[in-house]
Amino acid sequence: MRHFPTTLLTLCVLGLCAAPLFAQEAQPAPAQPAGKETVKQQASYGIGYNIGGNILSRFKESGVEVDLTQVLRGLTDAIGGKKSAIPEKDIEAAMTAFQAEARAQQEKRLAELEAQRKAEGEKNKQAGAAFLKANAAKEGVKSTQSGLQYEVVKSGTGKSPDANDEVKAHYHGTLLDGTVFDSSVERGEPIEFPLDRVIAGWTEALQLMKVGDKWKLYIPSNLAYGDSPNPGSPIGPNATLIFEVELLGVTAVPNQAPATPRDE
Repeated sequence: MRHFPTTLLTLCVLGLCAAPLFAQEAQPAPAQPAGKETVKQQASYGIGYNIGGNILSRFKESGVEVDLTQVLRGLTDAIGGKKSAIPEKDIEAAMTAFQAEARAQQEKRLAELEAQRKAEGEKNKQAGAAFLKANAAKEGVKSTQSGLQYEVVKSGTGKSPDANDEVKAHYHGTLLDGTVFDSSVERGEPIEFPLDRVIAGWTEALQLMKVGDKWKLYIPSNLAYGDSPNPGSPIGPNATLIFEVELLGVTAVPNQAPATPRDE
């Protein structure tokens, strides 16, 4: 028989691995009143329930729709040692067609997700540009050549870090709508990190700050995470970010190879 699609093959392996755990007889055991099952019956039910959950979750993840009645029929026949009710050549043809349909559905779903991501990114880009344009005109807000904007909240008198220094800072990060996506302030613990290993907006801004400074940073998306933020992050594509950052300390790190600014 030809190779099954990955999802289906995985499910078949699950079934084969579970088969030896069932009693030799294929006949179902008589139903027991709730709470009266033996340990063997409870464990056997748990095995079946877990297999069913895995099958269902894998089909949902892949976006493949199947006839669960027929899935159960096939499992029951195989575990019972029965001959396949459908000729092998028909199953092969069906698997080939099913695999093609599943692949088409997956590609369609990926295309839809990419279109949604691009639409969200364009919306965020326009919102960020409008915000930064209005923000730049506010009293106390300064802009750098890169497009970074900052506002001095409190002035310090300590040293300024170089790009390859390690710094200690407190920060509070929000989206334009005020959503907090990360905050050492809320965790109650400042962080220490090499300045050349964070987003470009941070690398630039903190080199302008002195120890003791507290600034509010307005970072355009091209100096933050661009159109590819970390998967699962509340930060959307092309999002403009706002940080309140307090520089608490600087430690020189000699002979450290620079890294690509990416994550905080």
